[in-house]
Amino acid sequence: MPGADRTSHPATPVVVTGLGAVTAFGWGVAPLWEGLRRGRAAIGPIGRFDARAHRTRLAAEVPLESAPEGGRRRSWADRFAVAAAFEATRQAGLAPERCTDAGVYFGSSTGGMLESEGYYATLLDLGARRAKPGPLASQQLNAPGDAVARAVGACGPVETLSSACASGSMAIGAALRALRRGDAEVALAGGSDSFCQLTHAGFNSLRAVDERPCRPFRKDRAGLTIGEGAGVLVLETLAHAAARGARPIALLAGESATCDAHHMTAPHPEGRGAAEAMALALEDAGLDAVEIDFINAHGTGTPLNDAAEAEAMRRIFGDRLPTIPVTSTKALIGHLLGSAGAVEAIATILGLARREVHPMPAAGAADAALGLSLVVGAPRRLARAGAALSTNLAFGGANAALAFRSAEAA
Repeated sequence: MPGADRTSHPATPVVVTGLGAVTAFGWGVAPLWEGLRRGRAAIGPIGRFDARAHRTRLAAEVPLESAPEGGRRRSWADRFAVAAAFEATRQAGLAPERCTDAGVYFGSSTGGMLESEGYYATLLDLGARRAKPGPLASQQLNAPGDAVARAVGACGPVETLSSACASGSMAIGAALRALRRGDAEVALAGGSDSFCQLTHAGFNSLRAVDERPCRPFRKDRAGLTIGEGAGVLVLETLAHAAARGARPIALLAGESATCDAHHMTAPHPEGRGAAEAMALALEDAGLDAVEIDFINAHGTGTPLNDAAEAEAMRRIFGDRLPTIPVTSTKALIGHLLGSAGAVEAIATILGLARREVHPMPAAGAADAALGLSLVVGAPRRLARAGAALSTNLAFGGANAALAFRSAEAA
């Protein structure tokens, strides 16, 4: 496994200056963090569609009734993305006209599939004359990222990455590489996905969805819970942020992506690809494993994923692993698919900035065989909050890892 080489540390520091989120806890970063700190899951009965035909009937849905005004012609995935982008740019102190040269790097897995399902249902029930084809335009996977670019007037590179559950993290990684190359000095990076029947039915057909709220790393875990929402980070070179007087929230220090090439849906049982992604992200960040103060794990709650991820962490952190706080944002807001990595990156950044790790719900005994120090029930204060790791693993063997450092390191 490659080790950290500080001589390879990139010369262009990239900082986070704005955050925006839409989750089952509400519209904004503040309700997200408040909900995460409480440690009570925003998971409940499905209301987006009639779930009686499905094996499981729980999800973590965004409260649509509290959506900001405007944008009704957009799909919900697009509206989530734009709302998160506006919040992030406001915090960063960037007016839309200041985003002209910005790049947009976004992850998504279904785009506006929910609206396409509505169109198809109308087509079957009422016929072609009554079914308006407009919603089909939002089905393409690049729709949320494109909607953000239009909303903020971004004329730089606009890229969409769709690699299942690792998409959001990979999009942030792509933005980091672009900023280091000089493709742009500012980037909006993240992801957006809305809950739809295709996603719910697909994961249910694999028997990957738990009938109860998901319980990552617990002995009785039985699958994931699907969620929805968006997360956006404003990233910029440190020099650009300093020139305009912006205050960094954190340093995006390193990233990596790998592939197991093992199985379409199951991770490598020894976590080889995931471990390599973590190691390479640390190397890219110029960090040693001993410098990581907590881990926001992929933690889906499926038996195979949690076991493989724990083994991957053991490969990187060795005997120190049982002392490192580990949490999973999915335990509270579900699995946000293409946007999971973006929202989990935000949770990781907030943990560094506030020197605490958000808890998972206390339900269920920990799986002692995994050997993890799980944060449950209440937030865990950190004596040191210098660096953290956020990981995402996906179908097809895709893995992504992001390494963040506190703002003091910028």
